[in-house]
Amino acid sequence: MITLTESAKSAVTRFISSTGKPVAGLRIRVEGGGCSGLKYSLKLEEAGAEGDQLIDCDGITLLVDDASAPLLNGVTMDFVESMEGSGFTFVNPNATNSCGCGKSFAC
Repeated sequence: MITLTESAKSAVTRFISSTGKPVAGLRIRVEGGGCSGLKYSLKLEEAGAEGDQLIDCDGITLLVDDASAPLLNGVTMDFVESMEGSGFTFVNPNATNSCGCGKSFAC
């Protein structure tokens, strides 16, 4: 369903190890907002929610709710570091449009 690049796996692992508390996984959600209508939301969760899909990416657990799952099918998540800043980027084959900043999309 979702692919994490080596850079994304490394970043998530680094963030999990720096929290100092138990982490059940990384929640990836699609919600309304952004320039194009939909945006990605990431959050480390201490526990999953009922109905979550649990996706194992080489030892990293991704938590995905049923509403977000179809919009995330086939997504590749990367972590980039550049002079302009660092952050997660997404390549989404389901997107029909995206904004210039790359943070939101439409389906």
